[in-house]
Amino acid sequence: MEESSHASPRIRDLPEADRPREKLAARGPGSLTDAEILAIFFGTGRRGMSAVELGRELLRRFGSLQSIARRSLEELGQVPGIGPAKATQLAAVFEFGRRLARERYQDLPIDSPEAVYDLLGAEMRGLTQESVRLVLLDNRANLLHVTEVTRGTLNECIAHPRDIFRTAIAWSAASFILVHNHPSGNPSPSQADIRLTRQLRDAAELLKIEMHDHVIVGSPSSDLASQPYYSFRESGLI
Repeated sequence: MEESSHASPRIRDLPEADRPREKLAARGPGSLTDAEILAIFFGTGRRGMSAVELGRELLRRFGSLQSIARRSLEELGQVPGIGPAKATQLAAVFEFGRRLARERYQDLPIDSPEAVYDLLGAEMRGLTQESVRLVLLDNRANLLHVTEVTRGTLNECIAHPRDIFRTAIAWSAASFILVHNHPSGNPSPSQADIRLTRQLRDAAELLKIEMHDHVIVGSPSSDLASQPYYSFRESGLI
């Protein structure tokens, strides 16, 4: 049977300058498209589709690398050509990126909302549910630990002060920053956010653990805010 003229080329059949690995070696990783980066992780595509085209298909389906990063193993594995093995590779790669971002702050103080956003913004602004994270700091405001306290529905996340302070005490934290996201993209605080912040501020004073800030992560593309985060400390509420 004659091969279809519409069959997708394999990576090794592409001109050398268009092969992701050769392109990276010759021009650096910054020269690669998102699809080509994904292709390097995949190594292979699927029948009739090269690894690069598989990367493009994944981006078409989910929209962006950020969106892919928040998908579950099950969701990724349902894409034809991905399967459990490639889904696991992707999950590991995105987790590597998150840990690398945190590692930068092992010896740098997290003393501003900009630093908090740099640490967690890329991950949290892509979540489809509200998530409450606790950033625990030592007496020099260096990072001790980041943990998720709770995760809620699309628009509601309930965090209890006892869970927050139990974790802070267990890590012998000198101070902490509460961080949560608004999936809508608008970081402006709700009345529930304000009430919780006041409760935590008062409890922190009693326990002699400084509440350094409460940061709400929004989205850089939101038309409802001038910046992609809201800081209770910057706003004078802590």
